[in-house]
Amino acid sequence: MRIFGQIVNLRIKVLMSKTSNIQVTGTILEALSNSNFKVELENGKEIICFLSGKMRMHYIKVIPGDKVGIEISPYDLTKGRIYRRF
Repeated sequence: MRIFGQIVNLRIKVLMSKTSNIQVTGTILEALSNSNFKVELENGKEIICFLSGKMRMHYIKVIPGDKVGIEISPYDLTKGRIYRRF
């Protein structure tokens, strides 16, 4: 079907709903390269986290021993994103 010279596809895409991320707090254990950090969560698990873009953009520094807020995707529980320093 053509509408104003553009081809319009009549197929309906099934979009997967965005699942909410898991938000937890943790403590920075070690600073790794490329703004990655080893973080210990409240439950004792250790995961690798990276800084969010806004924290990089505003030069918010994070050092070992800091308490941070972390978002973890429900699809990969071994990696997280640091979105806040407490």
